[in-house]
Amino acid sequence: MPLQHIPSPVTPLDGEELFIGAGGATVLDFWRYALPDLKTNTTRGLLAEFLVHRAVGALQRNQEWESFDVLAVDGLRIEVKSSAYLQAWSQREVTKIVFDRLRTRTWSPQTGDAAEPSFNADVYVFAVHTATSHEDYDPLDVGQWQFYVVPGPVIEANGTKSLALNSVRALAGDSVPYADLAARIRAADPRATRAGAGGGPGVVERRERAVVSAGWGSVVPPGGVKAGEGASGAPRAPSRTRAEE
Repeated sequence: MPLQHIPSPVTPLDGEELFIGAGGATVLDFWRYALPDLKTNTTRGLLAEFLVHRAVGALQRNQEWESFDVLAVDGLRIEVKSSAYLQAWSQREVTKIVFDRLRTRTWSPQTGDAAEPSFNADVYVFAVHTATSHEDYDPLDVGQWQFYVVPGPVIEANGTKSLALNSVRALAGDSVPYADLAARIRAADPRATRAGAGGGPGVVERRERAVVSAGWGSVVPPGGVKAGEGASGAPRAPSRTRAEE
């Protein structure tokens, strides 16, 4: 059955738009209400995605129901997982960092949920906010983040749906600062070199050196991870959220 209700392209808001009949409330007022604290799990997850989005020069934010978080201009699919030692609430001790939902069911408006969960990104970025005291925590300082980058096929070969931070370090090797994140993501791209995309023996050789130095064990095979196909039941609203996991 063809889709009957297709949304119009989104026009970015600037914050000055007024809500009709809300006593002069603006979109900026709503943003201040919805996102007052960049430490909260949901907002911090969005912040990590935003940083990766900017690092790779992505043009627009993914739809809520997409099975990965960031789409680079060349089609590279990136999943962003984020966590932190400190939360927005009081704690007896710092958080033990575990990244969950590495494998998920894809969803489409035509077919609904895929029959089986799958690994749906070419590259996984694990972002850790490193502050361990609230006095030092500065959500606007990207230098407080560490980024671990792992090719999708390495995550798929590992086969688990969650990874503790030590396991991520074993797969990724050293973390990278934000300034080097884009280069590490490109080095982790498992797809075959594309014509016209800066390919050639020199690029492949540099990628192989980066793969080995990052701790990925060996050069990952070309070819992206294929998402799950098929669906069970009628299409329904996606269950995936953008919250930090």
